Amino acid sequence: MSGSDGDRGQREVIVPKGLFDITKLSIVRAHGSRLVADIGAEYLDFASGIASLPVGHSHPEVVKAITAQAQDYLHLCFNLTAYQPYLSLAGRLNNLAPGHGPKKTMLLNSGAEAVENAVKIARYVQKREGLIAFQHSFHGRTSLAAGLTGRVRAIKAGFGLPHPGIFHAPYAYCYRCSSGLTYPNCDIRCLKGLQDLVRYSIPAKQVAALIMEPILGEGGAVVPPVGFVQGVAKFCSDKGIILIMDEIQTGLGRTGAWFASQHFGVAPDLVLTAKALGGGLPLSGVTGRAEIMDAVYPGGLGTTFGGNPVCCRAGLAVIEIIEQENLVVRAAEIGSKLKQGLDQLKEMFPIIGDVRGLGAMMGLELVEDTASKTPAVEATKKLFETCLRRGLLLVSGGTYRNVLRLLPPLIVTDDELEQALDTLKAALTEVIG
Repeated sequence: MSGSDGDRGQREVIVPKGLFDITKLSIVRAHGSRLVADIGAEYLDFASGIASLPVGHSHPEVVKAITAQAQDYLHLCFNLTAYQPYLSLAGRLNNLAPGHGPKKTMLLNSGAEAVENAVKIARYVQKREGLIAFQHSFHGRTSLAAGLTGRVRAIKAGFGLPHPGIFHAPYAYCYRCSSGLTYPNCDIRCLKGLQDLVRYSIPAKQVAALIMEPILGEGGAVVPPVGFVQGVAKFCSDKGIILIMDEIQTGLGRTGAWFASQHFGVAPDLVLTAKALGGGLPLSGVTGRAEIMDAVYPGGLGTTFGGNPVCCRAGLAVIEIIEQENLVVRAAEIGSKLKQGLDQLKEMFPIIGDVRGLGAMMGLELVEDTASKTPAVEATKKLFETCLRRGLLLVSGGTYRNVLRLLPPLIVTDDELEQALDTLKAALTEVIG
């Protein structure tokens, strides 16, 4: 029995089936943009732990920072005693986050935990219960975060009714406009959905916060028009609603800006980070205007392991590497090179209905025909598997399960980008012909 077969058999015995198992791989080493499986096969990693590894696997400076901190202390709990790694990282996030004026940051463990705490803060400040989120969105798998998520399949099905007080508005998914219109001649009709919510479903004065992804991640790398995001921000400002920007996948350089909100000229009241922040370790943050973050009474917020010192040292190293290696600019270059190559593939293979994304966050939406835009679900699955067999790990997703997402680490080389595009082309030729 091979190592992978043995690991898989062990997994099936001791791990619940609810933890989905996409690739069947068992990895023994990873460095930079490369993975090595227990069978010896090497893979080019364009998944990055679902956008969690901006500086790649086991960057020497991240490993050095983790090792140094582990020799001092592993854990203290910030609710009991302060320590410098937490304070330093919170200060860096305060300075990097969009917007002017004083900001404050609390550190946590996961993206879902950041979502939950942002909602707690907003509800306490506003003395309101209502929440607005968007269709096609993804905000996590805890109970409240799943309720905010704008998709049912694989997230909500069978887990009971969502939390009360959550309302979903249309997102500007222009390739599949719910009104059947075409941008820019649509006058961004989807913004009307927000006005409809507060007209027909919940009074604006009962809405505590609106949460949105500036670019849909799990929803399929959907980039909305600038006017949509700015219209959402204006709606929140006009109605006195706290705007929470979920930058858990988009933050810390991935889209060619420190935060994707900056592409749209929007400064949210609260911004959420996770994934890339820890460089491979569990770490997340809620950063926001100081008067909002300070409003909750002492003891109203807390976590045992949030902002763990080892994780914070990793996070500080990640930010320093991004700065020193100019990886925000590099992410924009990656996006430009990928877009050019993917557009060429779109001309060759009609199954590619849409190419979209920003920076190192690109997506291919696959359709059975360009007229009906019927999602090519089975072909997407086959392409994912074929790319993997040829040594390229991608991320599949999208509301309709027909999007291949490319999320390389920001340290990926030009040769590796070409390798990925060549592999994708060969897979398309094999599967589609």
